[in-house]
Amino acid sequence: MLRRMPTVHVDLAQRSYDVLVESGILKHAAKALIDAGLTARATAVISDETVAALHAEPLLDSLRSAGFTCSLHTVPAGEASKSMSRAEEVCRDMIRAGHDRKSLVIALGGGVVGDLAGFVAAIFFRGLPFVQIPTTIVSQVDSSVGGKTGVNVAEGKNLLGAFHQPRLVLVDPETLRTLPDREFHEGFAEAIKHAAIRDASMLADLAALDPGNRDVPAELIARNIAIKARVVEADEHETLGVRALLNFGHTIGHGIEASVPYGKLLHGEAISLGMRAALFLSERHADLPGSVSREIEALLAKFGLPLVLPESISTATVMEKLATDKKFSAGAVRFVVLDAAGSARVVSSVTREELREAIEHLRTPV
Repeated sequence: MLRRMPTVHVDLAQRSYDVLVESGILKHAAKALIDAGLTARATAVISDETVAALHAEPLLDSLRSAGFTCSLHTVPAGEASKSMSRAEEVCRDMIRAGHDRKSLVIALGGGVVGDLAGFVAAIFFRGLPFVQIPTTIVSQVDSSVGGKTGVNVAEGKNLLGAFHQPRLVLVDPETLRTLPDREFHEGFAEAIKHAAIRDASMLADLAALDPGNRDVPAELIARNIAIKARVVEADEHETLGVRALLNFGHTIGHGIEASVPYGKLLHGEAISLGMRAALFLSERHADLPGSVSREIEALLAKFGLPLVLPESISTATVMEKLATDKKFSAGAVRFVVLDAAGSARVVSSVTREELREAIEHLRTPV
């Protein structure tokens, strides 16, 4: 019998759902689904080849033992799988497996799998319910919650997609033990971001962690998820400016990420660089004390996240990629800054020249 688990409720009226955080819940997934009223027996589990080899068996065993009919659909691991061609391939594979509008989709994997599977669920037979089972820090504390799904195109990340909320999110911290060191550490960029924009006390809690210890407290994961949930509740479709606060570090970070071949920089690594740039601009546009910037930079460095931009990535290329980012509104720059630890806001006063300065700042030693 499972002990009481940390639970975060995401209150979105008819689209509300729970996020359950519990070590070992992967092996009890069927019970969690049934308890949530997800009784569709035909289930498509979408994963990548690496995660499926590690975690698909216990999930499928749980589902099949409860009477679910399951098919497993895998894609190559990596950001390149977030594409329209891969989404079409998965949809056609599901059709051949007999799935229809009464089926359920389960995303088992990190952010790439969650975004891809959520997008497939949004478009397959005009929309299927889906469940997120995130297996990385990034996906557990951030991307599995909020309903943003999508794929990339050559012109930029996440430019094609849909808002499609999951019906349930199951977070099993035990899956983090199987991550390579680099992928484990990169996820803490999003946790640090949450602390920076909404919970200053969490900065100290993150600083107290041992970066080499894979037993991340379930309560800390749930605390991060709660920050994301409250922001999403206030601005589900990012029309009021509140949800934009979650983009702290992402404007320049996404530009950097898009400037190199997929996989050369992991998402959290690019966001770490983006946060250093955002701290630089926060000191200028929101009077952020330099001591706060140094504290956050030290925390990023503790988890082995980069703070200096490689010379091989040109400022011109990053600026070009920024121009297609969704966070530019009618060509204007809407930039998230901090005015204090735990307090963020959006400003429109950052100029393109200052963006260039912030990128060049990333070439200086910390």
